[in-house]
Amino acid sequence: MAFNWRKSFRRAKKPEASTAVQAADPQALAEPREDMLPEGSEMSFLDHLEDLRWTIIRGISGVVVMTIVAAIFHDWVVDVVLMGPAKSDFITYQLLGFNFENLHLQNRTVGGQFFALMGIVMAVGLVAGSPILIYSIWKFIEPGLYPKEKAGMRFIAAFATIFFVIGILFGYFVITPLALNFFDNLSISPIIRNEFDITNYFSSVTWWAFGSGVLFELPVVIYFLAKLGLATSSRLRAFRKYAFLGVFVLGALVTPIDPFSMFAAAIPLYLLYEGSILVAAWVERKRIRELNEAFGDAP
Repeated sequence: MAFNWRKSFRRAKKPEASTAVQAADPQALAEPREDMLPEGSEMSFLDHLEDLRWTIIRGISGVVVMTIVAAIFHDWVVDVVLMGPAKSDFITYQLLGFNFENLHLQNRTVGGQFFALMGIVMAVGLVAGSPILIYSIWKFIEPGLYPKEKAGMRFIAAFATIFFVIGILFGYFVITPLALNFFDNLSISPIIRNEFDITNYFSSVTWWAFGSGVLFELPVVIYFLAKLGLATSSRLRAFRKYAFLGVFVLGALVTPIDPFSMFAAAIPLYLLYEGSILVAAWVERKRIRELNEAFGDAP
C-alpha cells in the first residue's frame, strides 16, 4: 500500500454529515473525504516508513540498472555523446560553418581516465534512471492527492521534464560547441598550445549541458511562485529591465565571455522569462475563475 499523507495527519473522525447537508452541498460526495474513509484503511507510521524505504530502493535500483547499462556501452557513450563536441564534424560546427579542428585532450594524472570514465558512467546512469526514481516517488505520494491535484501534478511533471530536456539539448548542441570553439581559439601567446585536460573537459561539458537544463526550469519555478502568490504577472513585467540584464549575467556563467555566445544563451533565457509572465497571468486567471465559482459569481 502506498503512502497517503492526508490520512496520516487527519484529525479525529468527525460526525457524518446529515442528509440535508449532503443535499445542500452536492460536491461533498464528489471526492472522498478523510472523515468518510472506512475504518482500518490507514497505515501506521512504521508502515509508511517501510513503504518509503521500498520506494527509495526501487528508485535507486533503476538508477543502478541504467548505470550498469551505461558501463556496458561506455565506448558509445564516450566516443559519440561526450566526445562529439570535441570533433570537427559535430553538427553544430557544420551548420554554423566553423573551421573547428579536433581537440587534443590530455590525461595528466595516474587515475585521470579511470575516474573520468566512472564519472561519465554515473552521470549517464543518473540521467537515464531519473525517470524511474521520479515515477517511484510519484507512486508514493499519489494516493494522498485528490483527482484535480493528480491531474495538475502530472501536467507540471511533464512540463518540467520537457523543458529540462530542451535545456540540456540547448546546452549540449549550442552552448558547449560555442564555448569549446571560443576557448580553443583563445591564445594569449603563440608559444602556448591549447590541450585540455580530460577531466576538466568532461566536467565542463556536463556543467554547460545541465546548467542550461536547470535554467530552462524558470517557467516551472514561476508557476509555483505564482500559485503561492509570490510572483504576479504585473510584478514580472515591472522587472523586465532587470531580467534583461540578469539573463546576460546568467548567460555569462554558462558560456565564455564573448558576445556571440552570450547572446546565444541570453536570448532563449529572456524568451523563457517572457513565457514565465504568460504562465503567471494564466495562474492568476485560473485563481480568479475558481474564486468566482466558489462564491457563485461564475457566468
